[in-house]
Amino acid sequence: MTPLPETNPVPSPDIDSDHDRPKDGERGFIPVLKNRNFLTLWGGQVFSQIADKVYLVMAIALVANQFQAEGQSISGWVSAITIAFTIPAVLFGFIAGVMVDRWHKKDVLINSNVLRGLFVLILPILVWLTEGQSLWGEIPLGFIMLLIVTLLVSTLTQFFAPAEQAAIPLLVQRRHLLSANSLYTTTMMASVIIGFAVGEPVLAFANQLLGDLNYSEELVVGGSYVVSGLLLMLMQIRERIDIKERAKTKVWQDLKTGLAVLRDQPRVRSALIQLIILFCAFAALAVLAVRVAEIMPELRAEQFGFLLAANGVGMAIGAAVVGQIGSNFVPRRLNLYGSIGVALCLGGLSFYSSQLIPCLIVITLLGFCAAWVGIPMQTIIQAETPEEQRGKVFGLQNNAVNIALTLPLALASIAEAQFGLAPVLQSLGVIVALGGLITWYIADKSSPSRRSKSPR
Repeated sequence: MTPLPETNPVPSPDIDSDHDRPKDGERGFIPVLKNRNFLTLWGGQVFSQIADKVYLVMAIALVANQFQAEGQSISGWVSAITIAFTIPAVLFGFIAGVMVDRWHKKDVLINSNVLRGLFVLILPILVWLTEGQSLWGEIPLGFIMLLIVTLLVSTLTQFFAPAEQAAIPLLVQRRHLLSANSLYTTTMMASVIIGFAVGEPVLAFANQLLGDLNYSEELVVGGSYVVSGLLLMLMQIRERIDIKERAKTKVWQDLKTGLAVLRDQPRVRSALIQLIILFCAFAALAVLAVRVAEIMPELRAEQFGFLLAANGVGMAIGAAVVGQIGSNFVPRRLNLYGSIGVALCLGGLSFYSSQLIPCLIVITLLGFCAAWVGIPMQTIIQAETPEEQRGKVFGLQNNAVNIALTLPLALASIAEAQFGLAPVLQSLGVIVALGGLITWYIADKSSPSRRSKSPR
């Protein structure tokens, strides 16, 4: 096996040090909200994130109106669309991150949004041109066009996500990264709740407003992507990059360099592992929420979204609190407190899974504590990854998370059927707590400020 290349990283200032912690009067969201360039990025994120979520609602509506036969289940159509979303995330995440490091982040952000918007806007034309045609005798060719557009949109998202994450530390001072990531996470969680919740009403309103215009839904989604791209044109970002010089290196060599960063940066590596553990636990929870809703007298199985919405609300509140007071703590301690809180909430959920009000409270607290894990870990990765390697690391992060999500999605229901709901929830809590303890130990042991105090 070919050894990973040496990265020879320049030691980064310790994100835990007093030098990189906000001064009095600079804590909370105010300094970040005064940053015009970050506000521009944030505005672009809002339009892009909502478009991402409403796209699925639009695709399902298109299937129901154009392709689904009367009396036929829509599940198979939706599964195909979901798979089309997932494939690029699994296959191209890391490679997209490598390519992001070769280009200017602003160009990637603008182009990925505008292209996604254009693909959505031409979708009605593609469906119209293929109307009445089918593939293999049964599958409408228009639905194939929808799957192709979905694949293209998802592929471009793999470029947008690492570019956005890598751009934040270029726009925000290190001591304000925690607040910036809190705002970023709050917006992301809010878009999940708002996007799925208001997607259908927004598209219905667009249909009423535009009357007989058959592509009003695509105009709303595609227009949101385009508006995001146009808004990001106003952003000014300083980035030290020589495109011609970076293009001389081979993609495979860049892939190995990205892996070498994780080898040489134990704090970044442990933070990434902790994020993967957290996302795996939440993927399993999404599956188990169906079972919780099923056994709860007040809910039906298909109403599990209420439980997930409570979790999203808790995470949004937790992110807001972290952004306001989190700078009073070092990131590794926030992660430790949050991990223990998530573990306790998962244990509590195993006892209150059949009682609606206590269950909603525990799930909301679970999301609140999860924000105390995810945000500081993301901040450590941003602050301590060399600037020229951030796209690779964030691409690898997105790739690893998407791949890791598939395992709990497949195993959670099997484990619940075999061992029961309570043992599975309690086991997830133990795993999250152990991950938090290990991450705290590694971050504490490898802290530059701690190493500088150790005897030589």
